[in-house]
Order: sequence, then C-alpha cells, then structure tokens
Amino acid sequence: MEKFTTEITVAPDDPRTACELLARQTGLSKGRIKDAMAKGAVWLKKKKGKLQRLRRATAPMQPGYRLAIHYDAVLLALVPPQARCVSDQGHYSVWEKPAGLMAQGNQYGDHCALLRQAELFFKPQRQVFLVHRLDREATGLMLIAHSREAASQLSRLLQQNLIAKRYQVQVLGNIFIRQGNTIDLALDGKTALTEYQPLSFDAATNTSKVVVWIRTGRLHQIRRHFALIGHPVMGDPRYGSGNKNKEGLRLKADQLRFICPFAKREVVFP
Repeated sequence: MEKFTTEITVAPDDPRTACELLARQTGLSKGRIKDAMAKGAVWLKKKKGKLQRLRRATAPMQPGYRLAIHYDAVLLALVPPQARCVSDQGHYSVWEKPAGLMAQGNQYGDHCALLRQAELFFKPQRQVFLVHRLDREATGLMLIAHSREAASQLSRLLQQNLIAKRYQVQVLGNIFIRQGNTIDLALDGKTALTEYQPLSFDAATNTSKVVVWIRTGRLHQIRRHFALIGHPVMGDPRYGSGNKNKEGLRLKADQLRFICPFAKREVVFP
C-alpha cells in the first residue's frame, strides 16, 4: 500500500486548483486526492499565514503557495469507531471516546480522531479545542472546549490537578497482596503519583479490578506504573508481560469531576 509525502511550491504555470495540481504531481486520481483532502491529509501554507489542513478540492492556488500531501493508503482506508457526546455544556462538551479512536489527527489525516468527529458534530456553529488526551487503545471520557477561553480555563484546571479523573482498570495478578494504595515512582525523571482502590480479584483469570486516580499527568502513567509494580494493565500492547487480552486494553476513564469555571459549581460526568 502507498505511503508517501509530496510537497509543492506553486509555480505560475501550475494548475489553478489544489486537486488538479496534486493529481498531476502524485499520479493519484482526483477521486483519491479529494478523499485524502476530506480526511485531512492535505496541507496548505499561503504566502502569509500558518500551515493549515486544506479540505476544499477547488481551492485556488497562487504562485508561492506551499502545498503538501501526506498520503497513507492504510490510514485513509480505516473506518473509525464513533465517539458519543455525553454532555453539551455550551462552553465545552464531554465525549466518550471508544478504543481505536485517536484524540487528534496527525499530518496523514484526522478522520480517525475524536477532535474531527466533534468538529463535524457541531459544525459550523462552534470551534473545537482539545483539552487533554487519552491513549488510543483506551476508552472513556474526554473534554472538548469550544472557545480559546474555555480551552485555556480547562487546561489551567488540569495543570493545577483540579480535574479529578477516575479510571476503571483491570490488571494482572492479585493486587490485594500489595501493601499500600499508591504508586509513587518517577517517570521520565519527573514525579508521578497514582492512587488506586482494589475492587475485586478473580482467581480464574488471575486478574484484579481497581479504581484509579492519577495526581500527575505523565505519558501512559497508569499503564507504566502498574507494569512497574508487576501488575500490568490487561491488554496493554506496550507495557508488561503475560497480560495479553482479546478484549483489548482494559482501561476506561469513567468519571470527570471539577468545579466548572463557567457554572461556578461542581460538575460530575457521567
């Protein structure tokens, strides 16, 4: 399958539209170019302005424009799972992200991303801004802001650890035999603190269910912390051993709790 990047500086004698120019330069059909554009794989930088995704096939080109396509046939062929809007709070919305959906896109496209699905859900009334991330393999609740102000205020709450994020996690082994309910192990040279409460142990599968709260926001913090103490998250494709699981990563962000900066009261989702 094809995966390539083509970058073009538009010349005076080039075709007038982005679709025509990319088709000529790449050899792809106009239909495939239009599909790639719709899915966020084409980028444009005008003489003045920042690099942006270009989705309009008939967008006129001018000399000096910089046009790029990051084409990945495998990614573009994917049919993403659909997220669900749990609550629309006006300034922001709460979404349940399914496993397999990215938080946001990359240079090769964004049709498999929560942010794009939210954009299409509210289009054209509201903007969308990603407030925080959740691993692609994980499921659960995420916040999407609908203004720069809302994004700034919610991000500030996150940075100050004022948004409590609760997770339901299934880990390998009997977690009850471990003393204490905290994991205080540095990650990437930075302080990282995870708190948990054991719920049950299933001897038949040798797995435990735990409720988890993270007090810091390090990369893959829950997954790395539980792997480090010998109880890796079931279904984790990256961390731990002996924790394969046909049902995928057993980690779900199931609750968000914080003082809403707009309603000025505590809100709990779901």
